[in-house]
Amino acid sequence: MVVKSKRGRRRYVVFDMSVPMTKEELIKAFRVKCGGDAPYVIQCAPGKTVIRCSPNEIDKVREQMKIVDSGSESIVTSGTLRTLRDKYPILKADKRPRA
Repeated sequence: MVVKSKRGRRRYVVFDMSVPMTKEELIKAFRVKCGGDAPYVIQCAPGKTVIRCSPNEIDKVREQMKIVDSGSESIVTSGTLRTLRDKYPILKADKRPRA
């Protein structure tokens, strides 16, 4: 496991989306509108998406998401996916199984 001192801390931001998109569609929209500066999409569930970023990029990710989906709203930010998935069961049901 890589320690936080080497890779840095991460934050996970959950957004309510006004336009339903798959993960692939959202990634493509970010690349088109934000170029190489697109954030990393963890997962999309019906009406919600989780995006990973560093703690100092949270506001930037919110702005980028507004560009891609103007009706989107940032709901919560967390340091762990488990906390988000416990709070929003739809994210737990839609996650990929571990290999």
